[in-house]
Amino acid sequence: MADQRSVLQDYDRYISGLFAPAADALRSARGEMLRASMPEINVSASEGKLLHLLARAIGAERILEIGTLGGYSTIWLARALPPQGKLISLEIDARYAEVARRNLKRANLAEKVQVRIGPALESLSQLEAEDEGPFDLVFIDADKDGYVNYLRKAMPLLREGGLVLGDNALPDAVLDSAAESGTKRYNAEVSARPDLISILVPVLRTRGIDGLLISVKQAQAPKA
Repeated sequence: MADQRSVLQDYDRYISGLFAPAADALRSARGEMLRASMPEINVSASEGKLLHLLARAIGAERILEIGTLGGYSTIWLARALPPQGKLISLEIDARYAEVARRNLKRANLAEKVQVRIGPALESLSQLEAEDEGPFDLVFIDADKDGYVNYLRKAMPLLREGGLVLGDNALPDAVLDSAAESGTKRYNAEVSARPDLISILVPVLRTRGIDGLLISVKQAQAPKA
């Protein structure tokens, strides 16, 4: 297992070195998060580049992120926006939000990104009440037990043809039929929704392999 993880790490370093070299702002963001003793659970550089490409591919102008942490994935996504673009990121921890804001300011993205503090379901309700939608892309990367509820709450805010991305979608629990996890419930929920076309894509991380669940929102067929 250790040898397999080492090989995966080598592949990740190879891909990141070619296609996602650490820019100053991203390197600084990682350093700031380490100094703040934040958990090292942010996306890898290669997955960050994948998020960036997906946002660019659909011409995203409005992005919603559920789970900011230190703003590392936020920077990748916000850099895909056009000059008039906007990203709203939801974070429950005020200390994490402050670290993210410093990182975004250092990356010259503070004017494009708004970090909102509070429980995500409450913030999503506020966004709906404020008529902040529609968003072109929703990225879910928060507490895993909340994934299904976040998806259900965010779907009305997502435009038809928009993307919803669920991170950490390939935990070890998916291989154990007796195991329960929030992401397993999320995967099952997504696969059963007729308004989503989806695929779970394996992604590399420094600690091994994980997954990104990519879904496109489509119109539901009218009832007969």
